[in-house]
Amino acid sequence: MNEHTPPWPTRLRDGLLSAGVWTIMRLLRLQPPQFSAWVGSFWARAIGRHTRVHKAALRNLRLAYPEKSDAEREAIAIGMWDNLGRMAGEFVHLDRIWQYNMWEPAKSRIEVSGGSNFVAMRIDGKPALVFTAHLANWELPAIAAAAQGLDSAVLFRAPDNTFLADLLFAARSKVMGNLVAASHVAVFELATVLDQGKHLGILVDQSRPGGPMVDFFGHPCPVNPTIARLARLYECPVHGVRVIRLPGGRFRIQCTPPLNLPRDAGGKIDVNGSMQMITSVVEGWIREHPEQWTWFYRRWRHLGAGY
Repeated sequence: MNEHTPPWPTRLRDGLLSAGVWTIMRLLRLQPPQFSAWVGSFWARAIGRHTRVHKAALRNLRLAYPEKSDAEREAIAIGMWDNLGRMAGEFVHLDRIWQYNMWEPAKSRIEVSGGSNFVAMRIDGKPALVFTAHLANWELPAIAAAAQGLDSAVLFRAPDNTFLADLLFAARSKVMGNLVAASHVAVFELATVLDQGKHLGILVDQSRPGGPMVDFFGHPCPVNPTIARLARLYECPVHGVRVIRLPGGRFRIQCTPPLNLPRDAGGKIDVNGSMQMITSVVEGWIREHPEQWTWFYRRWRHLGAGY
């Protein structure tokens, strides 16, 4: 057996889990997207609040919102499960969920704010970096880029379950640009993407042990500096794109103008300062719709057990 091949009990467990996920995906695929989202929301809210992950989310919410009551933080956490469940139900409809008609917005599932920034990225002939966060349905920015005609690539982290990873990759590859799996050699692939003048999307709201420290909701946390390092190396524009979940199974996608990133004394983009600026933008997004963010990520794990 190859040293990288998981033991057979792990492969059996992964195979059974993937078979279950595949079956659920096929059943939900037969339903309209909004009904699938409701089913996902119902079960996520029913089960999620009884898990250890829910406790982790509440712990993070106490750090982020010490001024809120326990009931208010609980409501945000339940809203998080609602959003995650809806996203799971929507995932099986990724190729159907993008319904955007700029001439008849009332008939569209998608609203676009800052569309001129999408257009500018498409026609300026330059590579660009785009950051986003685990907000609302965070699969949509990559779908938006492809739908807007942007030559793009997306950095993603594949699940350890190889069967499940293949399922997710197959669904995403139909509606997104190039998919670059996170790995120790991914930086070379990312450099190639920018060398080719493409647009690269990166999720930036997770912790990175050993990364530069930034302030996030009033507490220090380490971040992954990849996007700032690439911006420093390529001197390309950096945009933020976020999704807001709206009532009725609709979404608003917003694209910011390019950020005016801080620079060091030599005129080069300052990596640490840029990561603070990007993190502050993300925090502002979360504060507007806290129930749409994924609160159980261990952004402050370095503070110790129980924080």
